[in-house]
Amino acid sequence: MTGRRSAGLLLFRDPGPAVEVLVGHMGGPFWARRDHAAWSIPKGEHGDEEEPLAAAVREFEEELGLPAPAGPYVPLGDVRQAGGKTVAVWAVEADLDPESVVPGTFRMEWPRGSGRVREFPELDRVAWLTVDRAAEKLVAAQRIFLERLAAHFSA
Repeated sequence: MTGRRSAGLLLFRDPGPAVEVLVGHMGGPFWARRDHAAWSIPKGEHGDEEEPLAAAVREFEEELGLPAPAGPYVPLGDVRQAGGKTVAVWAVEADLDPESVVPGTFRMEWPRGSGRVREFPELDRVAWLTVDRAAEKLVAAQRIFLERLAAHFSA
C-alpha cells in the first residue's frame, strides 16, 4: 500500500434557511469527553486495490449501519490529515433520521495495558449541523470539504 487512505460520503440537505451536513462524533474512550474537533465525516480506510468511491459507499454502510444514498456523488477531492492519512470525500444530497443509525464497532484494549479488550462504536452519535456549526466541530483537516461543498453550491 502506498499510504493510509480513507474515503467517505458527506451527506447534505437543504431544509432552509441553511444547508446542513451529516457528521458523526467519533466513538471510543479517547473522544468521549471531547466535542471540539472530535467529529468526522463518515469514512473509513481502504486499500489501493479498492476504488475510493466504492470504499466511501462501503464505509458509509459499515459506519452507520444504513445503505449509502444513491448519487449523484459530487467529488470534493482529497486532503492529507495531520497523521499522514489521505482522505477522499464525495458529497451526496440525502436525508436520513440520525435515530435510525446503527453504528459499526471496533475493538481495542481499554484501559491501555489492562489486557481487557472492549468494543466501542465507530461513531457514538450523528447529527445534522449547519455547515458553519459543522466547521466548528469537525477535525481540522476535514473542514476543507465544507469549503469545497460551499464552492459547489456557489458555482
